[in-house]
Amino acid sequence: MPARIPVTVITGFLGAGKTTLLRHLVEHADGRRLALVVNEFGEVGVDGALLRACGLPGCGDEDIVELANGCICCTVADDFLPTMRRLLNRPEPPDHILIETSGLALPKPLVKAFTWPEVRTRATVDGVVAVVDARAVADGLFAADPAAVERQRQADPALDHETPLGELFEEQLACADLVVLNKWDAVAAAEQARVERIVAAHLRPGVRTVPARFGRVPPAVLLGLEAAAEDDLAARPSHHDEGDDHEHDDFTSLVVELPPVADPAALVAAVQELARSQPVYRVKGFVAVAGRPAPLALQAVGDRVSHWFERRAPTTSRLVVIGSADLDREKVAAVLRDGAAI
Repeated sequence: MPARIPVTVITGFLGAGKTTLLRHLVEHADGRRLALVVNEFGEVGVDGALLRACGLPGCGDEDIVELANGCICCTVADDFLPTMRRLLNRPEPPDHILIETSGLALPKPLVKAFTWPEVRTRATVDGVVAVVDARAVADGLFAADPAAVERQRQADPALDHETPLGELFEEQLACADLVVLNKWDAVAAAEQARVERIVAAHLRPGVRTVPARFGRVPPAVLLGLEAAAEDDLAARPSHHDEGDDHEHDDFTSLVVELPPVADPAALVAAVQELARSQPVYRVKGFVAVAGRPAPLALQAVGDRVSHWFERRAPTTSRLVVIGSADLDREKVAAVLRDGAAI
Protein backbone atom coordinates (compact mmCIF):
# COMPACT_ATOMS: atom_id res chain seq x y z
CA MET A 1 0.00 0.00 0.00
CA PRO A 2 1.45 3.41 -0.93
CA ALA A 3 2.31 5.75 1.92
CA ARG A 4 -0.46 8.07 3.02
CA ILE A 5 -0.01 11.75 2.17
CA PRO A 6 0.67 13.84 5.30
CA VAL A 7 -1.64 16.77 5.96
CA THR A 8 -0.91 19.68 8.30
CA VAL A 9 -3.92 21.57 9.67
CA ILE A 10 -3.04 25.16 10.54
CA THR A 11 -5.55 26.70 12.89
CA GLY A 12 -5.61 29.89 14.89
CA PHE A 13 -7.58 32.95 15.76
CA LEU A 14 -8.24 35.76 13.29
CA GLY A 15 -5.08 37.68 12.51
CA ALA A 16 -2.75 35.34 14.36
CA GLY A 17 -0.54 34.99 11.27
CA LYS A 18 -1.62 31.72 9.66
CA THR A 19 -1.25 32.99 6.08
CA THR A 20 2.15 34.50 6.85
CA LEU A 21 3.30 31.19 8.28
CA LEU A 22 1.96 29.33 5.22
CA ARG A 23 3.74 31.70 2.88
CA HIS A 24 7.02 31.10 4.73
CA LEU A 25 6.50 27.35 4.39
CA VAL A 26 5.92 27.68 0.64
CA GLU A 27 9.00 29.86 0.22
CA HIS A 28 11.11 27.20 1.98
CA ALA A 29 9.53 24.08 0.52
CA ASP A 30 12.94 22.69 -0.55
CA GLY A 31 11.51 20.87 -3.54
CA ARG A 32 8.41 19.46 -1.85
CA ARG A 33 5.25 19.45 -3.94
CA LEU A 34 2.84 21.28 -1.66
CA ALA A 35 -0.90 21.75 -2.03
CA LEU A 36 -2.68 24.43 -0.03
CA VAL A 37 -6.32 24.46 1.02
CA VAL A 38 -7.34 27.92 2.23
CA ASN A 39 -10.66 28.44 4.01
CA GLU A 40 -11.90 32.02 3.75
CA PHE A 41 -14.59 33.53 5.96
CA GLY A 42 -16.18 36.10 3.72
CA GLU A 43 -16.61 36.67 0.02
CA VAL A 44 -13.12 37.68 -1.10
CA GLY A 45 -10.13 35.34 -1.41
CA VAL A 46 -7.59 37.58 0.30
CA ASP A 47 -5.49 34.84 1.90
CA GLY A 48 -5.27 32.85 -1.33
CA ALA A 49 -4.21 35.97 -3.24
CA LEU A 50 -1.47 36.70 -0.71
CA LEU A 51 -0.14 33.17 -1.14
CA ARG A 52 -0.23 33.37 -4.93
CA ALA A 53 1.66 36.65 -4.74
CA CYS A 54 4.77 34.85 -3.50
CA GLY A 55 5.57 34.07 -7.15
CA LEU A 56 7.28 30.74 -6.43
CA PRO A 57 6.97 27.53 -8.49
CA GLY A 58 5.32 25.78 -5.53
CA CYS A 59 2.69 28.48 -5.25
CA GLY A 60 0.79 28.21 -8.54
CA ASP A 61 -2.95 28.49 -9.04
CA GLU A 62 -3.31 24.72 -9.38
CA ASP A 63 -1.69 24.21 -5.97
CA ILE A 64 -3.99 26.54 -4.03
CA VAL A 65 -7.62 25.60 -3.40
CA GLU A 66 -9.89 28.18 -1.77
CA LEU A 67 -12.99 27.11 0.13
CA ALA A 68 -15.14 30.22 0.37
CA ASN A 69 -18.57 28.74 1.13
CA GLY A 70 -18.28 29.03 4.89
CA CYS A 71 -16.37 27.65 7.83
CA ILE A 72 -14.52 24.50 6.80
CA CYS A 73 -15.72 22.52 9.81
CA CYS A 74 -19.32 23.25 8.82
CA THR A 75 -18.89 22.27 5.16
CA VAL A 76 -16.81 19.10 5.49
CA ALA A 77 -19.06 16.92 3.33
CA ASP A 78 -19.92 19.58 0.75
CA ASP A 79 -16.55 21.28 0.24
CA PHE A 80 -13.66 19.68 2.07
CA LEU A 81 -14.06 16.02 1.15
CA PRO A 82 -14.52 16.70 -2.61
CA THR A 83 -11.43 18.94 -2.46
CA MET A 84 -9.37 16.20 -0.81
CA ARG A 85 -10.62 13.71 -3.37
CA ARG A 86 -9.44 15.93 -6.23
CA LEU A 87 -6.01 16.48 -4.64
CA LEU A 88 -5.48 12.80 -3.88
CA ASN A 89 -6.59 11.77 -7.38
CA ARG A 90 -4.10 13.97 -9.18
CA PRO A 91 -1.81 12.08 -11.58
CA GLU A 92 1.06 13.40 -9.48
CA PRO A 93 -0.33 13.92 -5.95
CA PRO A 94 1.30 16.46 -3.62
CA ASP A 95 3.99 15.42 -1.17
CA HIS A 96 2.26 17.34 1.62
CA ILE A 97 -1.07 19.13 1.98
CA LEU A 98 -1.40 22.28 4.11
CA ILE A 99 -4.85 23.37 5.29
CA GLU A 100 -5.39 26.88 6.63
CA THR A 101 -8.68 26.92 8.50
CA SER A 102 -10.90 29.92 8.99
CA GLY A 103 -10.23 31.78 12.23
CA LEU A 104 -13.71 30.65 13.27
CA ALA A 105 -13.20 26.94 12.61
CA LEU A 106 -13.24 24.24 15.23
CA PRO A 107 -10.30 21.97 14.30
CA LYS A 108 -11.64 18.72 15.75
CA PRO A 109 -14.52 18.18 13.26
CA LEU A 110 -12.03 18.69 10.43
CA VAL A 111 -9.60 16.15 11.89
CA LYS A 112 -12.52 13.76 12.33
CA ALA A 113 -13.15 13.92 8.57
CA PHE A 114 -9.86 12.04 8.10
CA THR A 115 -11.48 8.96 9.62
CA TRP A 116 -13.79 8.70 6.60
CA PRO A 117 -12.81 5.52 4.69
CA GLU A 118 -12.12 7.24 1.36
CA VAL A 119 -9.67 9.63 3.04
CA ARG A 120 -8.24 7.51 5.85
CA THR A 121 -6.44 5.06 3.56
CA ARG A 122 -4.79 7.82 1.51
CA ALA A 123 -4.07 10.72 3.87
CA THR A 124 -3.21 11.28 7.52
CA VAL A 125 -3.13 14.36 9.75
CA ASP A 126 0.59 14.81 10.29
CA GLY A 127 -0.22 17.45 12.89
CA VAL A 128 -2.49 20.26 13.98
CA VAL A 129 -0.54 23.52 14.34
CA ALA A 130 -2.21 26.31 16.30
CA VAL A 131 -0.93 29.82 15.58
CA VAL A 132 -1.39 32.22 18.49
CA ASP A 133 -1.14 36.01 18.43
CA ALA A 134 1.13 36.31 21.46
CA ARG A 135 0.70 40.06 21.67
CA ALA A 136 -3.08 39.70 21.81
CA VAL A 137 -2.81 37.12 24.58
CA ALA A 138 -0.51 39.45 26.52
CA ASP A 139 -3.16 42.15 26.18
CA GLY A 140 -5.76 39.88 27.76
CA LEU A 141 -7.96 39.53 24.68
CA PHE A 142 -8.76 35.85 25.35
CA ALA A 143 -10.96 34.85 28.26
CA ALA A 144 -9.01 31.78 29.34
CA ASP A 145 -10.20 31.81 32.98
CA PRO A 146 -13.78 30.43 33.18
CA ALA A 147 -14.25 31.87 36.68
CA ALA A 148 -13.27 35.33 35.49
CA VAL A 149 -15.67 35.00 32.55
CA GLU A 150 -18.49 34.12 34.92
CA ARG A 151 -17.67 37.12 37.16
CA GLN A 152 -17.77 39.39 34.13
CA ARG A 153 -21.09 37.92 33.02
CA GLN A 154 -22.62 38.47 36.46
CA ALA A 155 -21.36 42.06 36.51
CA ASP A 156 -22.58 42.92 33.02
CA PRO A 157 -25.98 41.49 32.00
CA ALA A 158 -25.36 42.67 28.42
CA LEU A 159 -22.69 40.01 27.95
CA ASP A 160 -23.68 36.78 26.23
CA HIS A 161 -23.79 33.61 28.31
CA GLU A 162 -21.13 32.20 25.99
CA THR A 163 -17.79 33.82 25.17
CA PRO A 164 -17.22 32.66 21.59
CA LEU A 165 -13.73 34.09 21.15
CA GLY A 166 -12.39 32.52 24.31
CA GLU A 167 -14.04 29.22 23.48
CA LEU A 168 -12.51 29.16 20.01
CA PHE A 169 -9.11 29.89 21.53
CA GLU A 170 -9.45 26.92 23.87
CA GLU A 171 -10.72 24.61 21.11
CA GLN A 172 -7.78 25.37 18.85
CA LEU A 173 -5.21 24.85 21.59
CA ALA A 174 -6.82 21.66 22.90
CA CYS A 175 -6.57 20.04 19.47
CA ALA A 176 -3.02 21.21 18.71
CA ASP A 177 0.10 19.07 18.35
CA LEU A 178 2.31 22.17 18.20
CA VAL A 179 1.64 25.83 19.06
CA VAL A 180 3.36 28.74 17.35
CA LEU A 181 3.53 31.83 19.58
CA ASN A 182 3.63 34.32 16.74
CA LYS A 183 4.53 38.02 17.12
CA TRP A 184 6.76 36.99 20.04
CA ASP A 185 9.01 39.99 19.36
CA ALA A 186 6.08 42.27 20.28
CA VAL A 187 5.83 40.76 23.78
CA ALA A 188 8.06 42.23 26.48
CA ALA A 189 10.31 39.77 28.29
CA ALA A 190 8.41 40.41 31.52
CA GLU A 191 5.16 39.30 29.84
CA GLN A 192 6.38 36.22 28.02
CA ALA A 193 6.15 33.81 30.96
CA ARG A 194 2.54 34.89 31.58
CA VAL A 195 1.62 34.31 27.92
CA GLU A 196 3.19 30.85 28.05
CA ARG A 197 1.21 30.01 31.21
CA ILE A 198 -2.09 31.10 29.64
CA VAL A 199 -1.47 29.00 26.55
CA ALA A 200 -0.11 25.99 28.46
CA ALA A 201 -3.29 25.81 30.55
CA HIS A 202 -5.19 24.55 27.48
CA LEU A 203 -2.59 22.19 25.98
CA ARG A 204 -2.51 18.43 26.18
CA PRO A 205 0.51 16.85 27.90
CA GLY A 206 3.63 16.94 25.75
CA VAL A 207 2.46 19.62 23.32
CA ARG A 208 5.25 22.14 22.78
CA THR A 209 5.20 25.85 21.99
CA VAL A 210 7.52 27.60 19.54
CA PRO A 211 8.11 31.38 19.59
CA ALA A 212 8.08 33.05 16.16
CA ARG A 213 8.34 36.39 14.42
CA PHE A 214 6.39 36.91 11.17
CA GLY A 215 5.56 33.18 11.12
CA ARG A 216 9.15 32.24 10.39
CA VAL A 217 9.27 28.67 11.65
CA PRO A 218 11.48 26.15 9.80
CA PRO A 219 9.52 23.51 7.86
CA ALA A 220 11.48 20.85 9.74
CA VAL A 221 9.77 22.03 12.95
CA LEU A 222 6.23 22.21 11.53
CA LEU A 223 6.18 19.25 9.15
CA GLY A 224 6.87 15.62 9.97
CA LEU A 225 5.19 15.57 13.39
CA GLU A 226 3.66 12.17 12.52
CA ALA A 227 0.86 12.74 15.03
CA ALA A 228 -1.82 10.78 13.10
CA ALA A 229 -4.26 13.08 14.84
CA GLU A 230 -7.29 11.27 13.44
CA ASP A 231 -6.34 8.25 15.55
CA ASP A 232 -6.48 9.99 18.95
CA LEU A 233 -9.56 12.18 18.70
CA ALA A 234 -10.66 11.12 22.18
CA ALA A 235 -7.53 12.74 23.63
CA ARG A 236 -8.41 16.10 22.08
CA PRO A 237 -11.11 17.63 24.31
CA SER A 238 -13.78 19.87 22.86
CA HIS A 239 -16.70 21.88 24.18
CA HIS A 240 -18.70 20.33 21.33
CA ASP A 241 -17.95 16.65 21.89
CA GLU A 242 -21.58 15.84 22.61
CA GLY A 243 -22.49 17.01 19.11
CA ASP A 244 -20.61 18.38 16.16
CA ASP A 245 -23.08 21.19 15.48
CA HIS A 246 -22.00 24.71 16.37
CA GLU A 247 -23.15 28.18 15.56
CA HIS A 248 -21.36 31.21 14.18
CA ASP A 249 -24.25 33.55 14.86
CA ASP A 250 -21.94 35.72 16.97
CA PHE A 251 -19.96 36.70 13.85
CA THR A 252 -20.62 38.48 10.60
CA SER A 253 -18.58 39.62 7.62
CA LEU A 254 -19.02 42.14 4.86
CA VAL A 255 -17.13 43.29 1.79
CA VAL A 256 -16.62 47.02 1.23
CA GLU A 257 -15.83 48.15 -2.32
CA LEU A 258 -13.54 51.19 -2.36
CA PRO A 259 -12.42 53.71 -4.99
CA PRO A 260 -8.69 54.28 -5.53
CA VAL A 261 -7.22 55.67 -2.30
CA ALA A 262 -5.44 59.02 -2.39
CA ASP A 263 -3.78 58.74 1.03
CA PRO A 264 -3.10 55.26 2.49
CA ALA A 265 -2.45 56.80 5.91
CA ALA A 266 -6.01 58.16 5.99
CA LEU A 267 -7.41 54.71 5.24
CA VAL A 268 -5.26 53.19 8.00
CA ALA A 269 -6.61 55.82 10.38
CA ALA A 270 -10.17 54.91 9.35
CA VAL A 271 -9.51 51.22 10.08
CA GLN A 272 -8.12 52.15 13.50
CA GLU A 273 -11.20 54.30 14.17
CA LEU A 274 -13.42 51.32 13.40
CA ALA A 275 -11.52 49.18 15.92
CA ARG A 276 -12.30 51.76 18.60
CA SER A 277 -15.93 52.42 17.68
CA GLN A 278 -17.22 49.08 16.34
CA PRO A 279 -16.89 45.39 17.37
CA VAL A 280 -14.48 44.69 14.49
CA TYR A 281 -12.10 41.75 14.85
CA ARG A 282 -10.36 41.75 11.50
CA VAL A 283 -9.98 43.83 8.31
CA LYS A 284 -8.09 42.52 5.29
CA GLY A 285 -7.91 43.06 1.57
CA PHE A 286 -6.33 44.96 -1.32
CA VAL A 287 -6.90 48.58 -2.25
CA ALA A 288 -5.90 50.50 -5.37
CA VAL A 289 -3.87 53.62 -4.65
CA ALA A 290 -3.96 56.62 -6.97
CA GLY A 291 -0.71 56.99 -8.89
CA ARG A 292 0.70 53.61 -7.81
CA PRO A 293 0.86 50.58 -10.13
CA ALA A 294 0.74 48.06 -7.27
CA PRO A 295 -2.26 47.78 -4.95
CA LEU A 296 -1.96 48.18 -1.20
CA ALA A 297 -2.35 44.99 0.83
CA LEU A 298 -3.91 45.72 4.23
CA GLN A 299 -4.29 43.45 7.23
CA ALA A 300 -5.65 44.61 10.60
CA VAL A 301 -6.31 42.96 13.94
CA GLY A 302 -8.07 45.46 16.19
CA ASP A 303 -6.25 48.76 15.79
CA ARG A 304 -2.96 47.10 14.78
CA VAL A 305 -2.72 47.68 11.03
CA SER A 306 -0.11 46.31 8.66
CA HIS A 307 0.05 47.48 5.05
CA TRP A 308 2.42 47.16 2.12
CA PHE A 309 2.39 47.39 -1.68
CA GLU A 310 1.94 43.95 -3.23
CA ARG A 311 3.01 43.80 -6.86
CA ARG A 312 1.29 40.48 -7.68
CA ALA A 313 -1.95 41.18 -5.81
CA PRO A 314 -5.37 41.40 -7.53
CA THR A 315 -6.35 44.73 -9.05
CA THR A 316 -9.72 44.71 -7.25
CA SER A 317 -10.16 47.35 -4.55
CA ARG A 318 -12.12 46.03 -1.59
CA LEU A 319 -11.76 45.11 2.06
CA VAL A 320 -13.25 42.23 4.04
CA VAL A 321 -14.44 43.20 7.52
CA ILE A 322 -15.10 40.49 10.13
CA GLY A 323 -16.82 41.39 13.38
CA SER A 324 -19.52 40.48 15.84
CA ALA A 325 -23.12 40.05 14.76
CA ASP A 326 -24.14 43.47 16.12
CA LEU A 327 -21.74 45.26 13.78
CA ASP A 328 -23.23 48.40 12.22
CA ARG A 329 -22.59 47.42 8.60
CA GLU A 330 -23.62 50.79 7.13
CA LYS A 331 -21.42 52.66 9.59
CA VAL A 332 -18.44 50.41 8.83
CA ALA A 333 -18.79 50.94 5.08
CA ALA A 334 -19.19 54.71 5.52
CA VAL A 335 -16.08 55.04 7.71
CA LEU A 336 -13.93 53.08 5.24
CA ARG A 337 -15.22 54.97 2.21
CA ASP A 338 -14.66 58.29 3.93
CA GLY A 339 -11.10 57.24 4.75
CA ALA A 340 -10.50 56.21 1.14
CA ALA A 341 -11.82 59.53 -0.15
CA ILE A 342 -9.50 61.77 1.90
